[in-house]
Formats: sequence, structure tokens, C-alpha cells
Amino acid sequence: MSEFHVRAVSEGEQRACLDLLSEALHGKPASDEAWAKMAPTWPAAGKFAAFDDHDTPVGIASSFDTELTVPGGQKLVTAAVDGVAVRADWTRRGILTAMMAVQLEDFAARGVPLAALHASEGVIYGRFGYGAATFCKGVSVERPRARVRGGVGRDGVVRLVTPAEAVERVPALYDRFEGTRPGFLARPAQWWPGFFDRLVTGNDGYRVAVHSGPDGDDGYVVYQTIDVRDRQAPERGAILDIRELDAATPRAWAGLWRFLLSVDLVSAVTGRARPVDEPIAELLTDPRAVNTVEVMDDLWLRLVDVLAALRARTYGTAEPVVLEVLDKQLPDNNGRYVVGSGGVERTTAGADLRLDVATLSSLYLGHGLFADLALSGRVEVLDESAVDRADTLFHTARAPWCGTFF
Repeated sequence: MSEFHVRAVSEGEQRACLDLLSEALHGKPASDEAWAKMAPTWPAAGKFAAFDDHDTPVGIASSFDTELTVPGGQKLVTAAVDGVAVRADWTRRGILTAMMAVQLEDFAARGVPLAALHASEGVIYGRFGYGAATFCKGVSVERPRARVRGGVGRDGVVRLVTPAEAVERVPALYDRFEGTRPGFLARPAQWWPGFFDRLVTGNDGYRVAVHSGPDGDDGYVVYQTIDVRDRQAPERGAILDIRELDAATPRAWAGLWRFLLSVDLVSAVTGRARPVDEPIAELLTDPRAVNTVEVMDDLWLRLVDVLAALRARTYGTAEPVVLEVLDKQLPDNNGRYVVGSGGVERTTAGADLRLDVATLSSLYLGHGLFADLALSGRVEVLDESAVDRADTLFHTARAPWCGTFF
């Protein structure tokens, strides 16, 4: 078998790389029609591929630049890794490791402080410094039992919009939500056609409803209904499944949930990737109508520039801690950092806690506790009193959540 080399993807090579990614994920190569729609959203920029000695792509690592909201509300430039794959007959030859190394070096050279991805498997990306930084839950609400408390969610109106209206209005509406929660991801112009537009204008029956409050449009939901009736249970209602639900205000959020729970001939309202702290049960007179069916990792984060990332977020009120960070891929990050309410600096002082960059990345947005990861051996405790201080500094009142697939 021939050797491979990793290089940047050139213009004209994107389609072959996209077909490689699709096939590795057990999909089909893009038709000419599909590629014509996808091409503007899949530029050569941000893509590295492994090529064999015939210059045929056998691996792909793709990303695009966007912004991520960190605790305190600042938005940091983030490389969103939107596709990583190796052709089936070239796996376990070091291609993935080589591509991820080149990609990380590119992020660092360009001064991108964060990288993020959605992991197809939970055991792949930790060795490249990524950690699960946001989680989400799957919910199922028994619609016949679900009664929204009186007066809640009645401050505005909800209207169904056409697919064309959704494509026109929702991107600007989405921009109103940025900064409301750690982990929230900006959606650049190239994201919308390949994900949102294709979804709502396709043939899968997705509908879009928009909530309007005193200041205009302030929330939307994308959903589809799935008919689950059969001969044994002809009276069974449909499943109303939420694909996206975002709102600029709590009242808009409550209004959208009231609307969803009012749709007739529905037996359950479900959603797969909701915030873990979304208080749906608090809306209802019978909180047992809400069932959490799963909790799963969502966004995996990688601190590319540890100092810049730590300086960008805010912290709780506690005495400073000294963290010693270990980073095998980007050794410039190795060292000790004093983290406190007043800021972050490099230091030569003795470490209180020692951890690798993947563990720090998983804690960065405010999810999880240093104490829990110390129990599992992922945080080495050199000063017992530092654990509570670190948790107070890093933990956030609202659970981080991404809510955007890429």
C-alpha cells in the first residue's frame, strides 16, 4: 500500500473530499444537483486532507471559523470542525493523527484560541485535547397530561411561516440569541444553506413557527410530526419532534412551548438536544408529564491557546488557584496559570491542581466539577483546598449549551 501525505485542500478538490466524508459516515456521494447546492457552503478554505501517491483523498479534516460565547458573554473566534473521516481501506495507518496534528497547528498559527466539534464516538478526540464541554438532554412530554400553568406563555403570539419566510427571517432572528448562554455558537452565512435551509425546504415535513412579543419576533421553533398510529392503536396521536427551539426571552420560550403543547392530535412532544437545565416541567401543572429520556455529550471543546481562552472568560468569587496544564499536541500551552476573579496570568508558582488540556477544555465553559474529575483521576490534586476554589471560579449558574449541529 502506498504512503500518504497531508496538505491543504485546493479549489476543485472539495467534492471528492465531501464524497469521502459521506461514504465514511455510511452515506452516498452527492449527486450533481446536491453538489450544486452544497458547493457554496463547502469551500476549500479550512480543509486538510490526506492523499495517496495518486493524489486521491483518503482522509479529510474540515473546519470553518465562527464565534463561541464563553462565560461572561465574550465571543471568541472558534474553529468549528465540521467533518473528519478516513476512507475505510486506509484506517489505522496514522492518517487521523496526522490530519489532526496539521489542523491544530494551523489553528494555533492563525491565532484561533478555541476549536470545537461534535464527536461521532466518545473515545476518539480526547487524545487530541478535546473534552466534552456541553451536554444536552432528550425529553418526551406526554401531551394529554401536559397543561401549561395559567397565564404562562400568553404574552405574545405564535404564527406558522412558510419555508421561504423561514429562510429569510430566522438567520437574523437567531443573531438576537447570541451571548445568552455559554457554549452558544454563531452561525456564519455559509452554515445556513447546508443545514437550516435544506432542512426546512426539504421533503421531510418540517414546519417553522415564530413567536412575536412586544419588541417583534423573538423566538422560533422547527419541528415535524411523525404519525405513529397503527391498526392496534388507531387513536394514538402523532409525535411532535422538535429539531430547534430558540428564544431571546423566557416569555418567548414559554410561549413556544405553550404552542407546541396545544397542537391537536399529538400524543407526545419530543426533543433530542435540549439544554440539560431547561425547566420544561416548571411550566406545567403536572411536572410528571415531562420525561428525560437521555443525557448525552454535545459540544467537544479544545483550548488551542490556553492563556487567551482563560483570559477571555469571567470567574466566580474565590481565592486564586494555580493550574498546571499539560498539552502533548501544542506544547506552547504547557505550564502553570494562576486563575482568579481578577484575571489569569502565567506563573512559576507551585501548582495546586494538575490536568491535561482535554480535561481543562471540558471544564472551561462551566459544566462539571473539578471535584468529580479529581475522583476519577483526571485532575491531580496537589492542594486539597484548591478543589472547592476551582469549582467556585469555573462553574456557571446556567449550564453551557450549544444547540447548533455542524
